[in-house]
Amino acid sequence: METPFIFTMHEGLPRQGPGSNACTRKAFSMLDDLPARPEILDIGCGAGMQTVELARTCPGCRITAVDVHQPFLDDLARSAASAGVGDRITTLRASMGNLPFPNASFDVLWAEGSIFVIGFREGLTSWKRLLRSGGYLCLTEAAWFVEDPSPEAAAFWNDCYPAITTVSANRAIAEDAGYEVVATFPLPSSAWWDNYYTPMIERLADLRVTATGNPEAEALIEFEEREIAVYREHGSEYGYEFFILQKKG
Repeated sequence: METPFIFTMHEGLPRQGPGSNACTRKAFSMLDDLPARPEILDIGCGAGMQTVELARTCPGCRITAVDVHQPFLDDLARSAASAGVGDRITTLRASMGNLPFPNASFDVLWAEGSIFVIGFREGLTSWKRLLRSGGYLCLTEAAWFVEDPSPEAAAFWNDCYPAITTVSANRAIAEDAGYEVVATFPLPSSAWWDNYYTPMIERLADLRVTATGNPEAEALIEFEEREIAVYREHGSEYGYEFFILQKKG
């Protein structure tokens, strides 16, 4: 089966979405009363920069990392081995909409830049069964930082993720889904550029050659260029918010 071009575009990048090791560590530092050897599930892990950082940050943890794209999982396995944490990270090809684990299997669920695939409310609701009592769900989600975004930013997000809403609205969704909102914080602009947009820009010329004659692939590249341009001009209006949530009860 031919690999979808959207995966080809993101293969070999440090990250497949905005984020940074510093943000991963900051979010993890907000978790209290974890067991000595917490079980963590990284959902939609991509190439797993955050997975390896979690393993470094919590030496006693065991992490199961899931993604639908095997090459990302292979990259993660290599990175984990190089970092000396491969013995505590297990990879599994699986869909976040059908996670093959028993109820109450994990102390922490982690999902950086991935929940949009099935939607914020759906992810919070369907994943909650996997958490033990008092367990944590830590994730990043696109959000408006202003009440009245510019027409350009609004048009872009209406095209790619019309479910985007404000941080306060997402907090209310989380509480309604049965979580306590422990904390939230916005990712800095460097988390968009350093390990995501800048490496993507550097490979766009080669991707254009690869995409020649493939209208779908060419459209994806054009959309990526639009995304970067919109963020460059309007990034103060929106961004990714890190949500640290704790399952009630």
